[in-house]
Amino acid sequence: MSPIPFSGNPLDRASERRSDSAWLQAKAAAGLYLPFWQNRPFIAEDRVKFLPWRSEWEGRSCVFLGLDDTQPLFAVDLPGESEPELGEGAFQEMRAGAFFLPGRDTAIAGQAKALLDWHKRHGFCPNCASVTVLCDGGYRRLCSACGAEHFPRTDPVVIMLPIFGNECLVGRNQRFPSQLYSAFAGFVEPGESMEEAVRRELREEVNLETGVVTYHAAQPWPFPSSLMLGCYAEALSRDFRIDRNEIEDARWLSKDEVRTRLAGGIEDEMKLPVTIAIAHYLIRDWASK
Repeated sequence: MSPIPFSGNPLDRASERRSDSAWLQAKAAAGLYLPFWQNRPFIAEDRVKFLPWRSEWEGRSCVFLGLDDTQPLFAVDLPGESEPELGEGAFQEMRAGAFFLPGRDTAIAGQAKALLDWHKRHGFCPNCASVTVLCDGGYRRLCSACGAEHFPRTDPVVIMLPIFGNECLVGRNQRFPSQLYSAFAGFVEPGESMEEAVRRELREEVNLETGVVTYHAAQPWPFPSSLMLGCYAEALSRDFRIDRNEIEDARWLSKDEVRTRLAGGIEDEMKLPVTIAIAHYLIRDWASK
């Protein structure tokens, strides 16, 4: 299976060292920094662009990403309504960038975006509403008043492809772009296992009963910060009923039809997921067997 975009991060996160402030300061002095502006990374010549530290960035939110061999890498969040001038290059939206950036770049930029976005939304303690302080290179915030510790979170999401014999079921969510059909998905709820979440979501969205649930692959998804858990679910029958709230249509597709559609051999009102989405890999990998 080929690498899924936003996965395969090559950095050594040095989690055992980043609570050492002296070590972190030394790495910051030798570090290179990936600038972000309005959740967009700085990109030049189809690569994310790391730059030496600039004095005007003092006081901005900055997170440690890890070591690229021996080179420390950081990300910095830049303010302002107008795009900062950093020389050759531009700030580009992450989804669009994932189509042309190298895999390691999407993984590193995804890590940076998820961390910086979390810090934007957690400047105050949910326990007592006091100001929190960034610690451990960005992997912890400490409340200045009550001492509560807060850690960046990743929300688990199940994304699943129901299988019945030689067919898979794809659905069209009302929020999808025009003509798109994809796998089904939903957040894992408190007190719920991955398998239970898969079965519940399929019952809710298409009233489909399923048996064995098989994990296939995962994808970090930094919009804002989820972990997509890709699964196959054994459908107990072909009978389904869409809920009409989230799902407006669903169809069974054979392996032959999926292969033909992925190869561009069918042009109609249906489109399958693009290559930056784990749903594409779930459908493609199933059809290739």
